[in-house]
Amino acid sequence: MADASNPVPLAYQATAAGGQSPDWLNKGDNAWQLTASTLVGLQCVPGLVILYGSIVKKKWAINSAFMSFYAFACVLICWVTWAFKMSFGEELIPIWGKAGPALGQKYLLKQAFLPATAVGEAAAFAPLYPQATVVYFQFVFAAITLILIAGSLLGRMNFIAWMLFVPLWLTFSYTIGAFSLWGGGFLFQWGVIDYAGGYVIHLSSGVAGYVAAYWVGPRLESERRSFPPNNVLLTMAGAGLLWLGWNGFNGGAPYASNVVASMAVLNTNICAATSLLVWTSIDVIVFKKPSVIGAVQGMITGLVAITPSAGISEQGKNTEPKFSSSCAHGHPTPSDRFTKSPQKGSTKVLPLAAMVSELEPLGSRISMGISVGDRIFVMIMSGGVVQGWAAMVIGVLSGSIPWYTMMILGRKPGGIFSKVDDTLGVFHTHAVAGSLGGILAGFFAQPTLCNLFLPIQGEHGAVYGGEKGGQQLGKQICAALFIIGWNVVVTSIICLVIKLIVPLRMSDKQLQVGDDAAHGEEAYALWGDGEKFDASKHSGTEYKEMELASTKV
Repeated sequence: MADASNPVPLAYQATAAGGQSPDWLNKGDNAWQLTASTLVGLQCVPGLVILYGSIVKKKWAINSAFMSFYAFACVLICWVTWAFKMSFGEELIPIWGKAGPALGQKYLLKQAFLPATAVGEAAAFAPLYPQATVVYFQFVFAAITLILIAGSLLGRMNFIAWMLFVPLWLTFSYTIGAFSLWGGGFLFQWGVIDYAGGYVIHLSSGVAGYVAAYWVGPRLESERRSFPPNNVLLTMAGAGLLWLGWNGFNGGAPYASNVVASMAVLNTNICAATSLLVWTSIDVIVFKKPSVIGAVQGMITGLVAITPSAGISEQGKNTEPKFSSSCAHGHPTPSDRFTKSPQKGSTKVLPLAAMVSELEPLGSRISMGISVGDRIFVMIMSGGVVQGWAAMVIGVLSGSIPWYTMMILGRKPGGIFSKVDDTLGVFHTHAVAGSLGGILAGFFAQPTLCNLFLPIQGEHGAVYGGEKGGQQLGKQICAALFIIGWNVVVTSIICLVIKLIVPLRMSDKQLQVGDDAAHGEEAYALWGDGEKFDASKHSGTEYKEMELASTKV
């Protein structure tokens, strides 16, 4: 409600000098970005907390859920204290940003901007909302990456070692991938495509989880042979939160509430559904019965594979008008023809005739073109990759290739995958599916879109042939190799350093007991189970050192 002295409604007062909203703020974009952030956060807590706590053996429910719960909180504090600016701040070296806090009001309430990108006003690099929104949005992406790694380590990792692993891996691995691909680092400047984290999140977590599983060591041999879920219905509930939360994962990646967000959400769901059906169908053909756990795995691989290429949006301009924050905003292109020059306020402008000529080859791929004042807005779908048919193609591949690596290669006696105890098969569901999605982006990259979207000109996907037909594909493969190599080396170093401080793996006696040994708590206090151990201060009893019951399984 406004008063006579200040006509601005109370909801929008005190947000800028004079009690008015800043002219750069797009309230619709800001509202959607915060909603998308919350959806991704719900994937972590309670989504993966529920999924992990229910998909493991009963005696590991507490430990598995708590690994996710702890990681979410730990990543947030590290993120705002130093890691956000290492990922999205000023460049320190081509793979890393300068560390620093993201806590001050002056910094958080100004318009968001990623300084190392040097590509002007594109919504992904200078969004129309406060820096605080970007800090939180990128935090939930970082948090889910660490939680995904935990999926490889369930059922045996020393929780104290996990408490040390989370901040170390966030600092020395995640920030490298995020800055290199998203924050303006060398892979970004080279033109590698990673729309919403196929490499930064999924390939990184899959490889790091596998490497960490190698160093931590395996579960008990009996549990590697038999590790039944303690509650399949809750597993489905957690998977449902993960699936719908992905609407924020890919729908928030355009950094704006636009038509591309809508297309990304739809294609995300198409790919997930296709992948689930393919995985389930293969289970029926090969094993003669459908599996709920298999369906969940297929759903996840579909969501992961579509992530690098779910949707993209651009905007061109023909003049240099000012723009009211109440109008609808599109995305200025990061191409050098549209970016700001180093002199503040100056802009390189593409004439309207040239803009029309540049967009003409897209034909029906132009999903919407509107004129507001003296600006032209063009929303573009990213060629074949974001079309519905392409989402289905990716879904077919993501439901079959990871199935083969997990169910055939992963179970082959003496095979490479059988030597490492990756509890939930995160390498297959995230590393294989994430790299598959990133490489497919190199196949389907549309030529005109590449000219508009990438920082360099003349690139296109392999399916379009020509002299540069394979360059984008080659870049996608090189980026994948960089992420794999970095995570193998850095994750190994982190594990070896932690091993000097505390054991990475619980003792065999602790592994025989489970949650009671690790936390003094049980998930299901049924038939007196919860009364067998007097080991938790939080149950109202005095803590006593206990003899681990080696007979409990």
